[in-house]
Amino acid sequence: MFDRHLTDIAGGNISAVEGDLVYISPRYAGNKYHWDLKPDQIISGRYETDELFSHPSFSREGLSHVGIYRNFPEAKAVIHAHPQNILPFTTENIPIPSVLKGTQKYGIVKYHDEAPSYSQEQAEAIVRVLQDQRDRIKEVAAAVLMPRHGIIIAAKDLSAAVDCLERLNTNAWCIIAQKILLLK
Repeated sequence: MFDRHLTDIAGGNISAVEGDLVYISPRYAGNKYHWDLKPDQIISGRYETDELFSHPSFSREGLSHVGIYRNFPEAKAVIHAHPQNILPFTTENIPIPSVLKGTQKYGIVKYHDEAPSYSQEQAEAIVRVLQDQRDRIKEVAAAVLMPRHGIIIAAKDLSAAVDCLERLNTNAWCIIAQKILLLK
Protein backbone atom coordinates (compact mmCIF):
# COMPACT_ATOMS: atom_id res chain seq x y z
CA MET A 1 0.00 0.00 0.00
CA PHE A 2 2.77 2.40 0.92
CA ASP A 3 4.74 1.82 -2.29
CA ARG A 4 1.58 2.33 -4.37
CA HIS A 5 0.72 5.65 -2.63
CA LEU A 6 -2.41 4.11 -1.15
CA THR A 7 -1.35 5.34 2.26
CA ASP A 8 1.32 7.68 3.54
CA ILE A 9 3.99 7.76 6.20
CA ALA A 10 1.48 9.33 8.60
CA GLY A 11 -0.03 5.91 8.88
CA GLY A 12 -3.09 3.86 8.47
CA ASN A 13 -3.51 0.28 9.60
CA ILE A 14 -4.50 -3.15 8.41
CA SER A 15 -6.29 -5.96 10.17
CA ALA A 16 -7.66 -9.36 9.29
CA VAL A 17 -9.69 -12.00 11.08
CA GLU A 18 -8.75 -15.66 11.12
CA GLY A 19 -10.97 -17.88 13.22
CA ASP A 20 -11.72 -16.05 16.45
CA LEU A 21 -8.58 -13.88 16.33
CA VAL A 22 -7.92 -10.50 14.77
CA TYR A 23 -4.44 -9.60 13.59
CA ILE A 24 -3.70 -5.87 13.36
CA SER A 25 -0.72 -3.75 12.39
CA PRO A 26 0.84 -1.89 15.30
CA ARG A 27 0.57 1.78 16.19
CA TYR A 28 2.88 3.93 14.04
CA ALA A 29 3.27 1.27 11.34
CA GLY A 30 3.88 4.05 8.81
CA ASN A 31 5.53 6.78 10.83
CA LYS A 32 7.88 4.70 12.93
CA TYR A 33 8.36 1.56 10.82
CA HIS A 34 7.66 2.86 7.28
CA TRP A 35 5.43 -0.19 6.83
CA ASP A 36 8.46 -2.50 7.05
CA LEU A 37 6.91 -4.72 9.71
CA LYS A 38 8.15 -7.99 11.12
CA PRO A 39 5.73 -10.81 12.00
CA ASP A 40 6.31 -10.35 15.74
CA GLN A 41 5.09 -6.73 15.50
CA ILE A 42 1.60 -7.80 14.44
CA ILE A 43 -0.79 -7.70 17.38
CA SER A 44 -3.36 -10.43 17.80
CA GLY A 45 -6.23 -11.12 20.12
CA ARG A 46 -9.91 -11.89 20.34
CA TYR A 47 -12.01 -9.02 19.06
CA GLU A 48 -15.04 -10.11 21.11
CA THR A 49 -13.19 -9.10 24.28
CA ASP A 50 -11.33 -5.89 25.18
CA GLU A 51 -7.93 -7.61 25.54
CA LEU A 52 -6.45 -5.88 22.48
CA PHE A 53 -7.14 -2.42 23.91
CA SER A 54 -4.54 -2.79 26.64
CA HIS A 55 -1.68 -3.76 24.31
CA PRO A 56 0.88 -0.90 24.27
CA SER A 57 1.16 -1.03 20.45
CA PHE A 58 -2.59 -1.20 19.80
CA SER A 59 -3.33 0.94 16.76
CA ARG A 60 -5.07 4.27 17.31
CA GLU A 61 -7.71 3.31 14.75
CA GLY A 62 -8.07 -0.12 16.34
CA LEU A 63 -11.37 0.79 17.99
CA SER A 64 -12.89 1.26 14.53
CA HIS A 65 -11.51 -2.08 13.31
CA VAL A 66 -12.88 -3.90 16.35
CA GLY A 67 -16.22 -2.08 16.03
CA ILE A 68 -16.54 -3.27 12.43
CA TYR A 69 -15.73 -6.88 13.33
CA ARG A 70 -18.16 -6.89 16.23
CA ASN A 71 -21.00 -5.54 14.09
CA PHE A 72 -20.29 -7.23 10.77
CA PRO A 73 -19.30 -10.90 11.08
CA GLU A 74 -19.03 -11.00 7.28
CA ALA A 75 -16.06 -8.57 7.47
CA LYS A 76 -12.79 -10.48 7.55
CA ALA A 77 -10.43 -7.58 6.78
CA VAL A 78 -10.28 -3.84 7.48
CA ILE A 79 -7.94 -1.25 6.03
CA HIS A 80 -7.59 2.34 7.16
CA ALA A 81 -5.46 4.42 4.79
CA HIS A 82 -4.58 7.90 3.58
CA PRO A 83 -4.65 7.46 -0.23
CA GLN A 84 -3.07 10.23 -2.27
CA ASN A 85 -6.07 10.83 -4.54
CA ILE A 86 -8.78 10.38 -1.91
CA LEU A 87 -7.33 12.86 0.58
CA PRO A 88 -8.37 15.95 -1.44
CA PHE A 89 -11.99 14.79 -1.16
CA THR A 90 -11.66 14.37 2.60
CA THR A 91 -10.51 17.97 3.03
CA GLU A 92 -13.80 19.21 1.59
CA ASN A 93 -16.11 16.38 2.79
CA ILE A 94 -17.08 15.61 -0.80
CA PRO A 95 -18.56 12.10 -1.26
CA ILE A 96 -16.89 10.07 -4.00
CA PRO A 97 -19.26 8.89 -6.73
CA SER A 98 -18.39 5.98 -8.97
CA VAL A 99 -17.19 7.21 -12.38
CA LEU A 100 -15.54 3.95 -13.42
CA LYS A 101 -17.27 0.64 -14.12
CA GLY A 102 -14.82 -1.06 -11.77
CA THR A 103 -16.05 0.99 -8.80
CA GLN A 104 -19.81 0.79 -9.34
CA LYS A 105 -20.04 -2.12 -6.92
CA TYR A 106 -19.01 0.21 -4.07
CA GLY A 107 -21.67 2.85 -4.75
CA ILE A 108 -21.17 6.41 -3.58
CA VAL A 109 -18.56 6.50 -0.83
CA LYS A 110 -19.96 8.60 2.02
CA TYR A 111 -18.63 10.20 5.20
CA HIS A 112 -19.21 9.32 8.80
CA ASP A 113 -20.50 12.02 11.14
CA GLU A 114 -17.93 14.22 12.84
CA ALA A 115 -16.38 12.49 15.82
CA PRO A 116 -13.09 12.77 17.69
CA SER A 117 -10.33 10.84 15.92
CA TYR A 118 -9.42 7.46 17.40
CA SER A 119 -12.52 7.44 19.62
CA GLN A 120 -15.35 5.06 20.35
CA GLU A 121 -17.67 7.74 18.90
CA GLN A 122 -15.78 7.58 15.62
CA ALA A 123 -16.00 3.78 15.58
CA GLU A 124 -19.76 3.97 16.12
CA ALA A 125 -20.15 6.60 13.38
CA ILE A 126 -18.29 4.36 10.92
CA VAL A 127 -20.46 1.38 11.85
CA ARG A 128 -23.61 3.48 11.24
CA VAL A 129 -22.51 4.32 7.68
CA LEU A 130 -21.73 0.67 7.00
CA GLN A 131 -25.11 -0.58 8.30
CA ASP A 132 -26.82 -0.41 4.91
CA GLN A 133 -23.77 -1.88 3.12
CA ARG A 134 -23.71 -5.32 4.72
CA ASP A 135 -24.27 -7.02 1.35
CA ARG A 136 -21.33 -5.14 -0.17
CA ILE A 137 -19.07 -6.30 2.66
CA LYS A 138 -20.22 -9.89 2.17
CA GLU A 139 -19.69 -9.77 -1.62
CA VAL A 140 -16.57 -7.57 -1.87
CA ALA A 141 -16.06 -4.48 0.28
CA ALA A 142 -17.59 -1.24 1.52
CA ALA A 143 -15.84 2.03 2.29
CA VAL A 144 -16.40 5.04 4.53
CA LEU A 145 -14.66 8.39 4.19
CA MET A 146 -13.27 9.97 7.33
CA PRO A 147 -13.56 13.79 7.43
CA ARG A 148 -10.16 15.44 6.88
CA HIS A 149 -8.49 12.12 7.58
CA GLY A 150 -8.71 9.20 5.16
CA ILE A 151 -10.77 6.14 4.36
CA ILE A 152 -11.70 2.91 6.11
CA ILE A 153 -12.69 -0.23 4.21
CA ALA A 154 -14.45 -3.34 5.50
CA ALA A 155 -14.16 -6.35 3.22
CA LYS A 156 -14.79 -10.06 2.84
CA ASP A 157 -11.01 -10.64 2.86
CA LEU A 158 -7.73 -8.77 2.67
CA SER A 159 -7.42 -9.08 -1.12
CA ALA A 160 -10.85 -7.53 -1.59
CA ALA A 161 -9.94 -4.70 0.80
CA VAL A 162 -6.73 -3.81 -1.05
CA ASP A 163 -8.51 -4.09 -4.40
CA CYS A 164 -11.24 -1.73 -3.19
CA LEU A 165 -8.68 0.76 -1.90
CA GLU A 166 -6.78 0.90 -5.17
CA ARG A 167 -9.91 1.08 -7.32
CA LEU A 168 -11.38 3.91 -5.23
CA ASN A 169 -8.08 5.79 -5.31
CA THR A 170 -7.97 5.51 -9.12
CA ASN A 171 -11.62 6.53 -9.31
CA ALA A 172 -10.82 9.61 -7.19
CA TRP A 173 -7.95 10.51 -9.51
CA CYS A 174 -10.28 10.26 -12.52
CA ILE A 175 -12.71 12.71 -10.90
CA ILE A 176 -9.86 15.14 -10.20
CA ALA A 177 -8.49 14.73 -13.73
CA GLN A 178 -11.95 15.33 -15.22
CA LYS A 179 -12.11 18.67 -13.41
CA ILE A 180 -8.65 19.59 -14.72
CA LEU A 181 -9.59 18.61 -18.28
CA LEU A 182 -12.76 20.69 -18.11
CA LEU A 183 -10.70 23.81 -17.24
CA LYS A 184 -9.37 23.91 -20.82
